[in-house]
Amino acid sequence: MRILICEDSALLRAGLVRVLEDAGHQVVAALPDASHLDETVDRTAPELCILDVRLPPKWTDEGIRAALSLRARLPELGVLVLSQYVEERYAADLISSSGGALGYLLKDRVADVTDFLEAIERIASGATVLDPEVVAQLLSRRTRDERMLRLTDREASVLALIAEGRSNQAIAKTLHVTEGSVEKHITAVFQKLDLEPDESGNRRVLAAIAHLEHGGTTPPAPTPPSTTQGGRGPQTGTNR
Repeated sequence: MRILICEDSALLRAGLVRVLEDAGHQVVAALPDASHLDETVDRTAPELCILDVRLPPKWTDEGIRAALSLRARLPELGVLVLSQYVEERYAADLISSSGGALGYLLKDRVADVTDFLEAIERIASGATVLDPEVVAQLLSRRTRDERMLRLTDREASVLALIAEGRSNQAIAKTLHVTEGSVEKHITAVFQKLDLEPDESGNRRVLAAIAHLEHGGTTPPAPTPPSTTQGGRGPQTGTNR
């Protein structure tokens, strides 16, 4: 199989080349970053690209963005992403994207040469190969997401403000409701997120963490029930 490697670690890059070539594969290019990836892919026509999630110059998401771009541009090209640890958001984005055969493995798996080469062969045959740790964390994420879906819009608004560190009084003022209503919403949030009462009082913190893990953002504050129009004070009735 014709394979292209894009990995910034010179040691790992050389190790991958050696392992793959010893197994009978042809490494058509071994790049330290993604700056010339597209043109190299077009020139060498690999059947599989192996990319690190984090690449120069910023070591953030260059590799995953390159993988997504390749999958969109060349659906027939197999892509294997290697990561130092599980990055749920990147893994979810990659799996949900359209394209050909796909793999997402932790770099530790490369040390087991037999398993690594088997994963290469499975991807070459069109399979999706995911590291067990990736699967476990994505399933955990799905469970968290399902809990968040239980919340009403008002409960979600209260939770977002809790995540900002607001007190009950501040939440009531922001949402233009009574503190009693806020307390009822918070109780409902705890129940729906399966957060059991405890003496440490950390349910508020755990709820905020669940919100942040879900990728939550703070919704805009609602308009107060009494508004002024044209500087004349509150209006009553409806205009037909």
